Amino acid sequence: MSRRVVVTGMGAITPIGLSVDEFWDGVKKGQTGFGVITKFDVTDYKCKLAAEVKGFDGKNYMDFKAAKRMELFCQYAVAAAKEAMEDSGLDMEKEDPFRVGVSVGSGIGSLQSMEGNHSRLVEKGPSRVEPLMVPRMISNMAAGNVSIQFGLRGKSVNVVTACATGTNSIGEAYRTIQYGDADVMVAGGTESSITPIGIAGFSALTALTTSEDPARCSIPFDKERSGFVMGEGAAIVVLEELEHAKARGAKIYAEVVGYGCSSDAYHITSPIEDGSGAAKAMEYAVADAGADMNEITYINAHGTSTHHNDLFETRAIKLAFGEHAKNIRINSTKSMIGHLLGAAGAVEFITCVKELQEGYIHSTVGYKVPDEECDLDYCISPVEEEFTYALSNSLGFGGHNASLLIKKFVD
Repeated sequence: MSRRVVVTGMGAITPIGLSVDEFWDGVKKGQTGFGVITKFDVTDYKCKLAAEVKGFDGKNYMDFKAAKRMELFCQYAVAAAKEAMEDSGLDMEKEDPFRVGVSVGSGIGSLQSMEGNHSRLVEKGPSRVEPLMVPRMISNMAAGNVSIQFGLRGKSVNVVTACATGTNSIGEAYRTIQYGDADVMVAGGTESSITPIGIAGFSALTALTTSEDPARCSIPFDKERSGFVMGEGAAIVVLEELEHAKARGAKIYAEVVGYGCSSDAYHITSPIEDGSGAAKAMEYAVADAGADMNEITYINAHGTSTHHNDLFETRAIKLAFGEHAKNIRINSTKSMIGHLLGAAGAVEFITCVKELQEGYIHSTVGYKVPDEECDLDYCISPVEEEFTYALSNSLGFGGHNASLLIKKFVD
C-alpha cells in the first residue's frame, strides 16, 4: 500500500506578493501584476508588458555572499523555500537529513548569466567569461542551492518539462514519498526569464501578447486573447508522509492524492488539437486517487491566454469528463500573474490548496468576451463553495502534460 502524502508548508515569490499570504490576498482581491517591463528597454520589442516581481531583495532571505553567488531564479527558489520550511515547522536538527529531499525545477535557468557572459566573450574575449558562469546558469542549481541552504541531503532532482516543470516537480516528489525514498520533499518551481533574449525569443514564436493594456493582456479563454504574458517568481511546498507529519504535530493543509502525465507526441509548441494528451493526464491523476471523474468539480487550468492552449485545453476537459465538464468550475491563475513558465504549476498548486482550505474559487480576472469554442464555466466571478478535490493542469512545450489532484485533508 502506497504511503499518504500531505502538504505541511508553503512559500511563494510572485508578481502580486512576496509571500503566500501576500499572494493569496492579491488573488482574493483580483489583483494583477502586469505592467511595462522595467528590467530593460523595450522600445524595439513587440512585447511591452510582463508580470515582474516587485521589491525583491535576496539579502532579505539569505546572507549577502550566498545571494551574490546565485542568479535570480535561484534566489527566488531559496526565498520561497525558506518561507515553506519555516511554515512547516520542520526542525532539521531532529530529522535524518538523508530522508529529506528536494525536487525543484526551472524550465530555463539563467538567461541573464548567458546574456552577460556572451557579451563579455564577444567584447573582451574568452578569458573574461566569469568562472561561475556555468553553475550560475544551469537549471539544476535551484535544487542545488535549496539543498545547500537548508542541509537537505536526500534525493535532489531538477525536473525540466518547460511549462509543466512545477507540476512535474511536485508530482515526482509525491511519488518519491509514496514509494518510500524520502519522508519529506521540498518541491516546486522557479523562473526568472524576463530578459532581452527571453522576451525576444518567445515573441519570435508569436507566443507573447502584444497588447499594451494591462487589463486586457492576459485574458485566458476570452475570445480576444492574443498570447501569454511572461511572469516570474517561485513557489515551493513541503510534502510529507502523513504519519511523519502527525508524529511531529505538523499542521496539514491538504493531501496530494493523484498525479498523471502524458505526452502529445505531436508538435514542439502546439498542444495536440483534440486535447487527447492533456485529457489522459487528467484521467490518470483522478484514477491514481481512486476517485470518480464526476467527483471533480474544480480545475485550475493551464489557461495561458494563447489561442491554441485555451481551445485545446477546453477540448481536453470535455474529452476527459464528457457531459460532466459543464458542471466543473475552471479558472486560470495566469489571469493575474501571467505565465511563470517552470514556476507556474507550483504557484497554481498553492492556489489550489488555499482555495480548498477556504472554499473559495477565484475568478479568471479580465475575462469579458466569450469564445464560442471555449464554452465551459471559466469563473467570471469568484465562487464561494465547499469542494473536495482540486485538479491542477500544466502543459509544456514539447507536448508534456501533467496533472495533480489535491484533496481536502481528512484523517
